[in-house]
Amino acid sequence: MEDAGLPEPRAVRAGGRRITYREAGAGPVIFALHGIGGGSASWAGQFSGLAARYRFLAWDAPGYGGSDPLPGEAPTAAAYAGAAAALLDALGIPRVHLLGHSLGGLIAAAFARAHPERLSSLVLADPATGYARAREETRREILDGRLGAMAAHGPAGVAERRAREVLSAAAPGWAVRRVRDVFAQVRPDGYAQAARMLHGADIHADAAEVAAPALVMCGSADTVTPEKGCRRIAESLPGAGYRTLEGLGHAGYVEGAEAFNAALAEFVDRAA
Repeated sequence: MEDAGLPEPRAVRAGGRRITYREAGAGPVIFALHGIGGGSASWAGQFSGLAARYRFLAWDAPGYGGSDPLPGEAPTAAAYAGAAAALLDALGIPRVHLLGHSLGGLIAAAFARAHPERLSSLVLADPATGYARAREETRREILDGRLGAMAAHGPAGVAERRAREVLSAAAPGWAVRRVRDVFAQVRPDGYAQAARMLHGADIHADAAEVAAPALVMCGSADTVTPEKGCRRIAESLPGAGYRTLEGLGHAGYVEGAEAFNAALAEFVDRAA
């Protein structure tokens, strides 16, 4: 079912830059980091489904929404993690349950490695692995493909092409529209930085250093970051659990918010 009541974006100065975010609710903080085609508006189903029990906080990563970009052409996952820590400092939040989806999983793992004292738990949803260990020609082909598509078609055109790919074949029309509409708002400059970060990242290197309770979730119909790779990431996280979300695609938190939220809340409550 399509959700309503998405909180309005807010803005704060954090670490010398403007960061926009949305939040709702009270209680333990769940801090959500979106993927390369997302934004704080991606999490409508979590705001409506979780804010009665938790303080749900979602940022617009640097270069997304109204957030200032990071310096340099190719910032690292650690640089994004530093921006996330600065946002929490600005909001006076000492510890969080950290949720990272896809590219946001790379940032979440880097955050967990750099700031273990700030983590109550870590959830990686359909996480991206990064391409640091891939062959250089493969890495270059993927990066050039992403940047070329954005240059040729713009955010709206890429959104139209990609929306269906990140959902299961059975996803309802409203889920396709939500993914498409959020992706269409992506800023090319922020997208290019994120694509280059993905190009050079390796989640396994950060995951091996994570000490917090951790869970990896993946949709059984995810063709973007399939379960085989997500299971390997779970194996890299010391003591992590793994959960399959039956029938859901890469953006399972959108099309299957109820199942996603139930699995997330069960883990967060157990880790608290």
